[in-house]
Formats: sequence, C-alpha cells, structure tokens
Amino acid sequence: MNEFALIQQALGLAAQALFISSPNPRVGCVIARPDGTVLGQGFTQAVGGPHAEIVALRDASAAGQDVRGATAYVTLEPCAHQGRTGPCCDALVAAGIGKVVASLEDANPLVAGQGFARLRAAGVEVEVGPGAAQARELNLGFFSRMVRGTPWVRLKVAASLDGTTALANGASQWITSPEARADGHAWRARACAVLTGIGTVLADDPRLDVRELPTPRQPQLVVLDSRLRTPLSAQLFIAGRPTTLCAGGHSDPDFLARKAALEARGATVLQLPGPAGQVDLPKMLRALAARGVNELHVEAGRQLHGALLGAGLVDELLLYFAPKLLGPGRGMADMPALEDLAGGISLEWQAAERIGPDLRVLARVAGHDRF
Repeated sequence: MNEFALIQQALGLAAQALFISSPNPRVGCVIARPDGTVLGQGFTQAVGGPHAEIVALRDASAAGQDVRGATAYVTLEPCAHQGRTGPCCDALVAAGIGKVVASLEDANPLVAGQGFARLRAAGVEVEVGPGAAQARELNLGFFSRMVRGTPWVRLKVAASLDGTTALANGASQWITSPEARADGHAWRARACAVLTGIGTVLADDPRLDVRELPTPRQPQLVVLDSRLRTPLSAQLFIAGRPTTLCAGGHSDPDFLARKAALEARGATVLQLPGPAGQVDLPKMLRALAARGVNELHVEAGRQLHGALLGAGLVDELLLYFAPKLLGPGRGMADMPALEDLAGGISLEWQAAERIGPDLRVLARVAGHDRF
C-alpha cells in the first residue's frame, strides 16, 4: 500500500470519530512498515479517551506487531501537551516510530508545531502535507475555534422550493420528507451544540436532540433567551443533556427568580448583555467556543436566522428543499430589504444531493473558510 492509500485510510478512520471526539479534533492514524504493511490503526476516542496515535499503537501491540522503524500516518500533528491524556509525540518516540507523515499542523496553541519539533529532536523523520485539505475540512469547526475563537456556525433550514419554511398560520410539519429529517439529525449529531431561539421553544416545544439515528453522545443545547422565558416544563430538559440559556443583562427581581428556577432545573445561564437588553451574539459565540464548541448547528426561526446572517455570523447553510411550492408564508430569515444587489450575502456552493424526494444543498458564505 502506497503513501497516498495509507493517508486516505487514516482520513477514513478520522471520519469515524465524527460523532464522538468533540471537542477534540477528528483524527485517524495508520502505522505501517516501509513496504506498506499495516501494523495498527485507530481514531480519536471520546473526550478523555486515547487519541488516534495511542489507539493505533495499542492495536499494533495487541496484534503482536513490532512498530520500531515503522511510519505513522496521522491526519493531524501529534499533540505535545499533557491534557486529559499524555503527549502523543512522546508515545510515538517511545515506541520507536521512525517516521511520521501528518496532514496538518495542529492549530491548538498548546501544540502548533511543538509536536513536530519534539519528534524531529528525537530523530524521527517528519513529513507534513498529504491529505491536508480533507483533514482540515473534517475539522473545520476545531480550526475555527482555535484560530478565530468562535465555532463554525451551520444554519439548517427545511423549506419548499419557493423558500417557504412554514405557512402563514405557522404550520410547518412536515414540509420535507422523513429521509431529509433523518439526514438533518445526522448533522445535529456531528455538532457540539444545537442553537435555537426562545420563539421556537415557545411555539414548538422542541426536543432538538438526535433521535433518527444511534449516537454515542447528544449535542448540548443552547437557547437564545434574552429574558429567560423558557418554561421549566420544556421538552428540551427531558434528555438531561447540558443546556445553556443565553440571556441579556437584566437584573430585575422577576428575571433573577426565573434564573434561579432554571438553574435549579439544571440549565446553565450565561448573561451576555447587548443593546436594548438583547444578547450580544458575537460574545455568545466566543463564550461557546471557550466552552469547547467547535460546530454550532442552528435550527431556529426566521428572526434569529436573520439576526445571525445580518451580523455576518453564519458560515454555512444546510438547506433541504422539498419538491413543492407553498406560496406566501414564512421565509428562511428576516432580513432588511436591500437597495443594491451588491449588498447580498455571497455564497459558494459546496454540494447538492438528493435525499429521498428532497434536495439537500450545502452552501458556504464566501470567504468564511479562509482563516
């Protein structure tokens, strides 16, 4: 097996960490002899568990394989710091690995080239670059958090072909198919957190958890709720997953009483005051990044969608279009009327695919992935 095939195998392993490794990056590792014989392989486990390199070393050891002089193909720079686990670069050196082929340098400032430096200092040959674009794409949220200090924000919308997300009377279940809903749950599952607004909570009482496919973890839930109107009986509390309510800078007795009651219900309340008692949206994203959120999956109403888009805070749109026309109704986002076409938000197509009878379109806000 050649180098290209081995790094592709490592990337395939990294993809298996899609639903489990957050907030750590999704990393795969293959250890092979110079002739291409695979000795061990693995991918990063749930937070607190072993990283890809350690899993691969253990896999080789369990098979009775000697990895001395072998090459480790890994999709991200081996870590060089002591966190919940020890430094992977040291483990590779101790095992006698002769060469490391890595796709990317780690953007985490605790690593950022130090893993490569320690490997080279120990006499290990290091090559960087193969599979870089794929590895970065797989970890766009992690890189966003490390470089920009904010999560990668993906906004999901289900609509008719003419852009209606609900009828004028609010009816919206279901515009798209069961297949599209199941696919949407897979995108929820890969995210660190799901964001919605208080309007959606009060109107629909959603759970916003992952139910359409097995998942080893549920994403945490974030509700934009400036005055803490979330009912204590809301279904979002049923799953028992971490729930954060983002509020404004209020301090009146009624607000403080609601805050105490919601915290007693298990919610975390973050007060992030913005203008006119609203939540400061950029500050919210920075606060979520500080709490380890790499990918933020937004499923909300047109008001919050419009606020995020208008503030330039959405990175990517995940759009499901049903093959039907519904006419006047509620649109995707409340945005101000433009005076000039040049004022529109420019998008770059990423993918379009049939999901059951519906069409899934992934579109990225132009330039947002260039960091």
